[in-house]
Amino acid sequence: MTAQRIRITFTRGEPLRFISHLDLMRFWERAFRRAGIDVARSEGFTPHPRISLGSPLPVGTTGEAELMDVYLAGAMAPETVAQRLSPQLPPGVMIRAASDVHHAEPSLQSQLRAAEYRLTLRDEVSAEQAACAVAAFLALESLPWEQQRDKEVKRYDLRPLVERMEVLPGPPPVSLLMRLDARPGATGRPDQVAAALGLGAPLGVHRLALVLENPGQEDADAPDPRAPR
Repeated sequence: MTAQRIRITFTRGEPLRFISHLDLMRFWERAFRRAGIDVARSEGFTPHPRISLGSPLPVGTTGEAELMDVYLAGAMAPETVAQRLSPQLPPGVMIRAASDVHHAEPSLQSQLRAAEYRLTLRDEVSAEQAACAVAAFLALESLPWEQQRDKEVKRYDLRPLVERMEVLPGPPPVSLLMRLDARPGATGRPDQVAAALGLGAPLGVHRLALVLENPGQEDADAPDPRAPR
């Protein structure tokens, strides 16, 4: 019987920028094992640790406040879980918060509604160029878009997936803040928005926060997007 469900907020920095979602899951499984934390396992012929991450980060993207739910086989205070895990974490990963979550709550993935990103543009892009591109995008009522997936082409309207976007003040290189939908069947991707702006591939993409339908303390503690990295 599962004794406890804990939600962990953590950073994913540059050292883990290029690992896959599957590798990240394996990393967390090993970290809990080394920390001596008994994670509950699923039922069936191939039981696996009950660990679920929020919307997976694309390879090459860093994260400031990623979310993970873990189900424990025995009761343990969230702060104790964080204290045991922290020594097992490599550079680039840091636990920012840990809290109890009621079993009756919907899954983490089903609660996701939006995600906030900071995109760092190339040095040759000026603040004026970025502001004009953003204004032109936001003025659109729709933007038909195509995405190639293996042999399949997915067609959809990109414009409604962008809830807001602005140029952040500060010295070069120019940065953009954007809030994108992250609902089932309607998920905005920052690389596609960057391509639509016509400003070239960004130097870096950093996810600042995952926004939940019923945000808890982890959303309230999300960093100020205008703060320097």
